[in-house]
Amino acid sequence: MCWAGRMMLGTFSILLVLVQAAAACDFGPFPYRATGIVCRMTKPAALLLNQETAQVIQAAFRNAKFPNITGERSMRLLGRVAYGLTNIQVNDLSIERSEVELKEDNAIHIAIKNVTALFKGTLTYGYTGAWFLQLFHSVDFEIESSIDLQLSIKLTCQKDQVVPDASDCYLTFHKLTLHLQGDKQPGWLKQLFTDFISFTLKLVLKREVCKEINAVAQTLTNFILDLAANFVRAEDIIVDISLASDPVIKASYIESHHKGLILYRNNSSVLSDSVFSPSLLTESRMLYFWFSEHSLSSLASAAFLDGRLVLNLRGEQLKELFEMEDTEVQRKAVQMIFQDTCYNDSVAKVWSLTQPQISLQPEGTVVRSLVAVEVSILPAGEEPLVALYMEKEIMVTIQATYAEKKLLLQPVDSSIEIKVFKCTADPSGKDPSIQSFLQNMILVAGIPEVTSSIGSALTSLMNSKRLDLFDIINPEIITRKGYVIVQLDFGFPSHLLLNFLEESL
Repeated sequence: MCWAGRMMLGTFSILLVLVQAAAACDFGPFPYRATGIVCRMTKPAALLLNQETAQVIQAAFRNAKFPNITGERSMRLLGRVAYGLTNIQVNDLSIERSEVELKEDNAIHIAIKNVTALFKGTLTYGYTGAWFLQLFHSVDFEIESSIDLQLSIKLTCQKDQVVPDASDCYLTFHKLTLHLQGDKQPGWLKQLFTDFISFTLKLVLKREVCKEINAVAQTLTNFILDLAANFVRAEDIIVDISLASDPVIKASYIESHHKGLILYRNNSSVLSDSVFSPSLLTESRMLYFWFSEHSLSSLASAAFLDGRLVLNLRGEQLKELFEMEDTEVQRKAVQMIFQDTCYNDSVAKVWSLTQPQISLQPEGTVVRSLVAVEVSILPAGEEPLVALYMEKEIMVTIQATYAEKKLLLQPVDSSIEIKVFKCTADPSGKDPSIQSFLQNMILVAGIPEVTSSIGSALTSLMNSKRLDLFDIINPEIITRKGYVIVQLDFGFPSHLLLNFLEESL
């Protein structure tokens, strides 16, 4: 639910997928500094992102609106010379290399070396004097330039949220050569205008390019913040990712701490403490997420209250579930429960009766809940008949992995205790074969089916937020007592950045 992107200008903009403060930037006293979610982006990620600097810088140059440059000067013998540079455009821009450093002064320093650009436009000039009549001429010009850019992206608080400020921008000119009408040879006219136009031109280029770079950074930030707000929202369920404390920038990583509270229909969970420590995260992977047990448990509770923990099975799914083994006991139990009804004319409903209790342990995520199962037969033109109803206390340990753009939930240990059992074929509940079959079926096939369905639903939800467009490399989901860590390397489809720049600028 946070950070990814491939533009170095937006290094902190990318981080802002989580770094947004919905409340004021005054974090207040404890317990409002309690942390439920932490995100860490390391230096390898910054170096990867830096490879795409050229895309953003080129967009900034192309989108910059260069004003007309006018002036005049008194020249010996020539009198007063007036000039104007109009229709200034940028062509043939290239960047030699870009470097990035994370500084503990709460800034990201970016050095962009040898930006070569060709500016084109029209030069109009005129002069009056003792020996000349007033004359004006227009010629096309080209300006060859070689520039270094220094950017220092600061973290600031504006309008109740943290945003990157890229206004600390410096341009150093190594070359600024004026050519008139394609003439590459020095001449008195070119030398005349080069001498007294170049200084003004440098100021204009610096002002307009730096202004546009900062504007692009803000546009990227707003775009990513909108993505973040949408990613952590599912209708009435919202994850509060506002900052719990100031972001931290070290030489090897950027880290942000977030409240991680769950908001559901104007009700919020309460987190008064945090077990997070910076030592829990390493620096070998590009991206880390740390989630507290409280945040995940609150999210499960909100899903329960929103009626999302319900699963309906019919047809082939129901058949596979009840015919997991071909034994006499299985055939007898199925015949008694379904009363020779086709699976397509039946439906099984599974839902949680109580809010699930989540416990994070080294073995995996332990889920405890009271679950109901109801099998109904649907005779044509008649009211549904409940053939089976049972309530069971369930405890299951789940290990999660993410592969091939899918979240996979695998139960590794489970136990059930039947609390309520009602079966039309066995009203007294004294036939041990049915209960034994159902208990075995639930453990062997039922729980894996439910966890697989939940994994598929979560995958669909994440992909609807466009997660599947990103290249997630070797992700690991590691559970520990009281928290879970997700660590990964990543890539980013460059066409998304190009499309965004084309549509937004």
